[in-house]
Amino acid sequence: MYESYDIFTADTKGKQLKQLTFEDGYDAEPTVSPKGDKIVFTSTRTGDLELFTMNLDGTDVKQVTFELGYDGGAFFSPDGSKLIFRSSRPKTEEEIKEYKDLLAVGLVQPTNMELYTCNVDGSALTKITDLGNANWAPFFHPLGKKVIFSSNHKSKHSFNLFMINVDGTGLEQITYDTVFDAFPMFSPDGKKIVFSSNRNNNGTHDTNLFIADWVE
Repeated sequence: MYESYDIFTADTKGKQLKQLTFEDGYDAEPTVSPKGDKIVFTSTRTGDLELFTMNLDGTDVKQVTFELGYDGGAFFSPDGSKLIFRSSRPKTEEEIKEYKDLLAVGLVQPTNMELYTCNVDGSALTKITDLGNANWAPFFHPLGKKVIFSSNHKSKHSFNLFMINVDGTGLEQITYDTVFDAFPMFSPDGKKIVFSSNRNNNGTHDTNLFIADWVE
């Protein structure tokens, strides 16, 4: 977690560059609300990896999460009212010590992560997965009632895409790859899905983008 990381904005041509964060520590993993009014990001400015929101100009910074552990990879719901994110929440003394020791040298080991939702202000925090291993890269379906994500809970050696209701019910497997499928995102109309995968790379380490039709 590089302490030199800060968040910037630019137009679609890479111009009008503006720095939004100036705090010491890691400020990264930003995403913009579909409403166009807020940015959510991960920061170590409090000494832990927590979620924060701010306006598009960097003002009105508010802390969203407060529990020990890595909270990151957050996205807004389609209506901009909620957040979905991945989190590793160490509980035992051994887990807490390992997490703090790694964080002290700018590292994190996200091998055990579950998915959480909350309101944009951090209220109504809800854990929606309890699958074990790494559950991450979540993204809302455009209707806002389901979340697609990547997980290796069935096999530590391969990541596949899964979908789950926002209340944690109705888990459904979407891909059945033997390598790595992750970072899924829907088109705004819900008709397409894009994701990263190591399939078809002829045994190399290449990760490529794939687009598929989404059929309910």
